[in-house]
Parts: sequence; C-alpha cells; structure tokens
Amino acid sequence: MTTLRDRLRSTPSIVGRPPHFDPSNAPDEPRALFVDWLEVALAAEVAEPHALTLSNVDPDGRPDARILVLKDVTADGSFEIATGDESAKGRQLGADPHVALTFYWTPLARSVRVRGLAERATPAESASDFRARNAAAKAIALAGRQSAPLLDLEERDRIVAERLARLESEPDLVSPEWTVWRVRPASIEFWQGDPGRNHLRLRYERTEHGWDRLQLWA
Repeated sequence: MTTLRDRLRSTPSIVGRPPHFDPSNAPDEPRALFVDWLEVALAAEVAEPHALTLSNVDPDGRPDARILVLKDVTADGSFEIATGDESAKGRQLGADPHVALTFYWTPLARSVRVRGLAERATPAESASDFRARNAAAKAIALAGRQSAPLLDLEERDRIVAERLARLESEPDLVSPEWTVWRVRPASIEFWQGDPGRNHLRLRYERTEHGWDRLQLWA
C-alpha cells in the first residue's frame, strides 16, 4: 500500500526552468536584483508574482505566517505591504516590527527571503493605498472585523452591503485602521534552484556603509 510519505517522496520538486543567473555579476545592492527578478516573473506570466509570505511572532513569541501582496519596492529598497491595524498581523506588527518576507516563483525555480524591520508609512500614504483598492476590498476593510469569529453570515453580508453603499456616497472614505508598512531589509537572500541540488544562493547583508554580498553553499 502506497503511503502519503511515499507519494510525497515521489512527487518532483524544483520543477521550474530557471533563467540564467551568475551571482558574480549581481549588482552591488539588492533592490536592483529583486526588481529584475520580479520583472522576469511578470514577463513569464508567473501567477501572482507579487504574492509573499509575511512571517512574524505573536505576543507570546510564537511564529505566525500568512500570504499578502507586495505593494511596491521603494527607492531606498524597502518592501511595502498593507493591512488593518485591528487584524492579527496588524497587531503583531505594532507590537514587534521584526518580520520576514518570502517570495517563491515556482515556474522559475526562484525564491527571495527578506528579513528586516517594518515601519509605518504616513497616514496620507496609507489613505492613498486604501483608495486604490477595489470596492469589495475596501468594504471588507471598513467592516473592521478581520480575524474575528464569524457567527452570522447574514450579518456579515448586511454589514458589507452597508459599507459598499456608504462608499457609493462617500468615494473618498478611508478606514482609519488601514496602514501601509515598509519593511526595511537587514538581509536579502536570492535562491535559484537546481534539480541536481547545486542551488545558487546569494545573500546581501546591510552594513553601516551599504551592503555586503556573499555567495552561499547550496
């Protein structure tokens, strides 16, 4: 009888087709390389190339993780994400700004790991991001109950409908809880997989004078 372990063992991994990458020719700072890899993923029509895993800890120091989307990479190399302050991740970010971000583009056998500190953007910047969201996303955010127990589907639908109606009459309405966070990297690691396990790994570490670049064993 085939067990789950057997099936997992026989399932191929690192099935993507990695583009050419020579770590010795990588730029001196990681923003340029990340944007280049993201542009390659966009051009290759990788599904949801802006999806990332945000990892941090709860008030008890226990790890937590969830999927978000990348909003932007700023000129100084910070990674922008956004969430409501009332959500679990919003509360965790407010209590402890140490975070990690992980990107994985399966068709390209590429991953990027970011570790750093999250800082709040200005209220005006957060409001601008909120206004750019679609109506349904804004209505859900205005309901302000993310991660709360859902006990009544009809109540949820009524509240969301009310928020949608309010947005119709007040198109510039903004949730005061909505916050854009900028993750300022302390380190960024670029990983490109190889079926023979001779992976390419390049890590950038922030220093007082810029960035140190180091290639790692697979």
